[in-house]
Amino acid sequence: MPQKLIELTEAEWTVIKAVWANEPCAAPAIQEKLFQQTEWTYSTVRTLMDRMVAKGFLTARKVRNTTLYQSAVTREQAQRGELLYALKHAFNGALTPMVQCLLDTNDLSADELAKLEALIKAKKKSVKK
Repeated sequence: MPQKLIELTEAEWTVIKAVWANEPCAAPAIQEKLFQQTEWTYSTVRTLMDRMVAKGFLTARKVRNTTLYQSAVTREQAQRGELLYALKHAFNGALTPMVQCLLDTNDLSADELAKLEALIKAKKKSVKK
């Protein structure tokens, strides 16, 4: 069964990165951490976090008077969702032009290119089986 595609908004990315770095955490701590960057009020952060719970991106549990939040998705799941979203919307699902675009816009070292070649070789072997 295919994994559920995780699609985060820009605001949700901001929040989940802060949660990953501080979990478990409460909304006031996240608001304080993000305030200089975003100028979001506590109610904005709390609303975002509660919506992320409803979407299944965060979990929440009550400990006395405090709600503690934790991520319900991994960094890898979120990155995969972002990449697949770009593949679908920017490249009409065509992987080769996307990879070509990445190769053209990044200065890749010989080491990075070797790692990419190794990944492709490993994938070719697993597809043949």
